[in-house]
Amino acid sequence: MAEDWKIYTKTGDKGETSLIGGKRVPKYHERIEAYGTVDELNSYIGLIRDLEIGSHYKKLLIEIQDRLFTAESLLAEDTETSQRPLPQIFEKDILLLEKEIDVMNEELPELHSFILPGGHPIVSHCHIARCICRRAERITLKVSETYIISPLVIKYLNRLSDFLFVLARKIGKDLGASEEIWKARI
Repeated sequence: MAEDWKIYTKTGDKGETSLIGGKRVPKYHERIEAYGTVDELNSYIGLIRDLEIGSHYKKLLIEIQDRLFTAESLLAEDTETSQRPLPQIFEKDILLLEKEIDVMNEELPELHSFILPGGHPIVSHCHIARCICRRAERITLKVSETYIISPLVIKYLNRLSDFLFVLARKIGKDLGASEEIWKARI
């Protein structure tokens, strides 16, 4: 390695960090909260990938993790100062999620009510990832009210949460887990 790369820089010791482009912001800045939540989601999807799921899902989750790193980069970019070309989210990334949702849904019973998350540990992990994804989407939407955020990042997070819901159901079916229908007490 031509240049030493250390994990610690000491530049954040006073509670600030840099956006892509060099602008310094507090570590609690809403952009940091947005990409930090996407990072949390990415790590949780890594956990799901490490569980006993089919190889097709593992490959797909690696692809999704790659897109999430792209989303993190875009959320961390200060568009006023950044000169660096960054990877992008494309419509084809969203179409891949939609295609996979449609394929999984073909094998699932139609839903007419909410289901209670759970039934198997892997299913539960998928539901937790879905919840983290929804939180990432909410925070990103809030950030987009103030800063320029690609609408495709928001759309990707929205579709990904749908994908994670259907993945939970499909894995549950594959594992023979039962779905508990929510019965509202009125």
